[in-house]
Amino acid sequence: MGLLEQRELLARRRVDELREEADRIQAELAVAERDWKEWAIARSRVGEVLAPADEPERGRPSKWSQLNRPVGPLHAV
Repeated sequence: MGLLEQRELLARRRVDELREEADRIQAELAVAERDWKEWAIARSRVGEVLAPADEPERGRPSKWSQLNRPVGPLHAV
């Protein structure tokens, strides 16, 4: 085997090794991203559970705010 062929073979092996490492890292990254999303969802749900029940969400009246509304005058029949 000549010097050029030997260097080409070494370069190809290095590329193969790096591709395998990149595949392993991509798989690890996918798992880490999934875990991160699950924790973000869990944090959001805990925030919803711990939020005060009578606090309006995003400017909308809560379902309980209707109970504190003054009642209009009653009309005689």
